[in-house]
Amino acid sequence: MAPELLELQGVGPISAAQVLVSWSHPGRFRSEAAFASFAGVSPIPASSGLTNRHRINRSGDRQLNRALHTITLIRMRLDPATRTYVARRMGEDKTSRDAQRCLKRAVCRQLFKLLERSHRTPTISSEPLDAI
Repeated sequence: MAPELLELQGVGPISAAQVLVSWSHPGRFRSEAAFASFAGVSPIPASSGLTNRHRINRSGDRQLNRALHTITLIRMRLDPATRTYVARRMGEDKTSRDAQRCLKRAVCRQLFKLLERSHRTPTISSEPLDAI
Protein backbone atom coordinates (compact mmCIF):
# COMPACT_ATOMS: atom_id res chain seq x y z
CA MET A 1 0.00 0.00 0.00
CA ALA A 2 2.79 2.45 0.80
CA PRO A 3 4.35 2.48 -2.70
CA GLU A 4 1.15 3.96 -4.14
CA LEU A 5 1.18 6.68 -1.51
CA LEU A 6 4.82 7.48 -2.14
CA GLU A 7 4.12 8.01 -5.85
CA LEU A 8 1.91 11.00 -5.06
CA GLN A 9 3.43 14.45 -5.30
CA GLY A 10 4.47 15.75 -1.88
CA VAL A 11 4.02 12.48 0.02
CA GLY A 12 7.23 11.29 1.63
CA PRO A 13 7.89 8.26 3.82
CA ILE A 14 6.98 9.99 7.08
CA SER A 15 3.77 11.50 5.73
CA ALA A 16 2.79 8.19 4.13
CA ALA A 17 3.43 6.36 7.39
CA GLN A 18 1.29 8.83 9.33
CA VAL A 19 -1.55 8.54 6.79
CA LEU A 20 -1.42 4.74 7.01
CA VAL A 21 -1.35 4.73 10.81
CA SER A 22 -4.26 7.14 11.04
CA TRP A 23 -6.30 5.33 8.37
CA SER A 24 -5.67 2.08 10.26
CA HIS A 25 -7.93 -0.32 8.36
CA PRO A 26 -10.56 -0.30 5.63
CA GLY A 27 -14.06 0.34 6.82
CA ARG A 28 -12.98 2.53 9.73
CA PHE A 29 -14.41 5.60 8.00
CA ARG A 30 -17.78 5.46 6.25
CA SER A 31 -16.87 8.19 3.76
CA GLU A 32 -14.16 10.59 2.75
CA ALA A 33 -16.02 13.30 4.65
CA ALA A 34 -15.66 11.29 7.85
CA PHE A 35 -11.96 10.82 7.13
CA ALA A 36 -11.60 14.57 6.51
CA SER A 37 -13.38 15.33 9.77
CA PHE A 38 -11.08 12.92 11.60
CA ALA A 39 -8.08 14.64 10.00
CA GLY A 40 -9.35 18.05 11.06
CA VAL A 41 -9.69 19.41 7.52
CA SER A 42 -13.46 19.51 7.24
CA PRO A 43 -14.89 23.01 6.84
CA ILE A 44 -16.71 24.54 9.79
CA PRO A 45 -19.29 27.22 8.97
CA ALA A 46 -18.33 30.59 10.45
CA SER A 47 -21.00 32.76 8.88
CA SER A 48 -22.35 35.92 10.41
CA GLY A 49 -24.98 38.19 8.92
CA LEU A 50 -24.40 38.50 5.19
CA THR A 51 -20.92 36.98 5.37
CA ASN A 52 -20.85 33.34 4.27
CA ARG A 53 -17.51 31.66 4.98
CA HIS A 54 -15.84 28.65 6.58
CA ARG A 55 -12.98 28.36 9.01
CA ILE A 56 -10.29 25.79 9.72
CA ASN A 57 -11.25 22.86 11.91
CA ARG A 58 -8.95 22.70 14.95
CA SER A 59 -10.02 19.27 16.16
CA GLY A 60 -9.16 15.82 14.90
CA ASP A 61 -5.93 13.87 14.60
CA ARG A 62 -3.25 16.55 14.83
CA GLN A 63 -0.45 14.34 13.48
CA LEU A 64 -2.50 13.50 10.38
CA ASN A 65 -3.36 17.16 9.97
CA ARG A 66 0.33 18.03 10.15
CA ALA A 67 1.12 15.40 7.49
CA LEU A 68 -1.56 16.90 5.23
CA HIS A 69 -0.17 20.36 5.90
CA THR A 70 3.30 19.22 4.82
CA ILE A 71 1.90 17.60 1.67
CA THR A 72 0.02 20.75 0.73
CA LEU A 73 3.05 22.99 1.30
CA ILE A 74 5.20 20.82 -0.95
CA ARG A 75 2.51 20.67 -3.63
CA MET A 76 1.98 24.43 -3.52
CA ARG A 77 5.70 24.89 -4.07
CA LEU A 78 6.38 22.23 -6.73
CA ASP A 79 3.18 21.16 -8.53
CA PRO A 80 1.94 23.44 -11.34
CA ALA A 81 -1.60 22.01 -11.18
CA THR A 82 -1.77 22.81 -7.46
CA ARG A 83 -0.52 26.34 -8.09
CA THR A 84 -3.32 26.78 -10.64
CA TYR A 85 -5.86 25.41 -8.14
CA VAL A 86 -4.70 27.80 -5.40
CA ALA A 87 -4.67 30.75 -7.81
CA ARG A 88 -8.22 29.90 -8.88
CA ARG A 89 -9.38 29.71 -5.26
CA MET A 90 -7.72 33.02 -4.45
CA GLY A 91 -9.47 34.48 -7.49
CA GLU A 92 -12.75 33.48 -5.83
CA ASP A 93 -12.04 36.05 -3.07
CA LYS A 94 -10.52 33.49 -0.71
CA THR A 95 -7.49 34.19 1.43
CA SER A 96 -4.36 32.09 1.06
CA ARG A 97 -5.31 30.34 4.29
CA ASP A 98 -8.77 29.47 2.94
CA ALA A 99 -7.21 28.24 -0.30
CA GLN A 100 -4.88 25.98 1.67
CA ARG A 101 -7.84 24.66 3.69
CA CYS A 102 -9.61 23.78 0.44
CA LEU A 103 -6.43 22.14 -0.86
CA LYS A 104 -6.08 20.06 2.32
CA ARG A 105 -9.61 18.79 1.84
CA ALA A 106 -8.87 17.88 -1.79
CA VAL A 107 -5.67 16.04 -0.78
CA CYS A 108 -7.56 14.22 1.98
CA ARG A 109 -10.19 13.14 -0.57
CA GLN A 110 -7.46 11.88 -2.91
CA LEU A 111 -5.71 9.92 -0.15
CA PHE A 112 -8.94 8.33 1.06
CA LYS A 113 -9.89 7.18 -2.44
CA LEU A 114 -6.41 5.76 -2.99
CA LEU A 115 -6.43 3.86 0.31
CA GLU A 116 -9.92 2.43 -0.24
CA ARG A 117 -9.16 1.48 -3.84
CA SER A 118 -5.82 -0.15 -3.02
CA HIS A 119 -7.41 -2.28 -0.34
CA ARG A 120 -10.23 -3.52 -2.59
CA THR A 121 -7.88 -4.86 -5.24
CA PRO A 122 -6.79 -8.32 -4.13
CA THR A 123 -3.09 -9.10 -4.13
CA ILE A 124 -2.14 -12.39 -5.74
CA SER A 125 0.67 -14.23 -4.04
CA SER A 126 3.05 -16.28 -6.15
CA GLU A 127 3.71 -18.69 -3.29
CA PRO A 128 1.92 -22.05 -3.40
CA LEU A 129 -0.54 -22.68 -0.58
CA ASP A 130 1.16 -25.85 0.59
CA ALA A 131 4.42 -23.94 1.23
CA ILE A 132 2.93 -22.09 4.18
